[in-house]
Amino acid sequence: MVKNGHILQELEDSFARSEGQIPQKKAFKIFSAMWEEAIGLGIIPFPDPLEGIEVDIKMVRILNSCSKKSSVP
Repeated sequence: MVKNGHILQELEDSFARSEGQIPQKKAFKIFSAMWEEAIGLGIIPFPDPLEGIEVDIKMVRILNSCSKKSSVP
């Protein structure tokens, strides 16, 4: 577990600056490896992308109605 995250972030940032821009082929290889890892972990593809959409719609309606009520003086 990282206790001083800002130190690690500074190290990563300085390393990225020293390395410069990643070549397109290397970036594609990294992306492909990450994609395969996500598939292996069962994260991608999503079983049902619309699962739980009803709950989200209800929440948005409630939040929108609250914001309309609070904006009236």
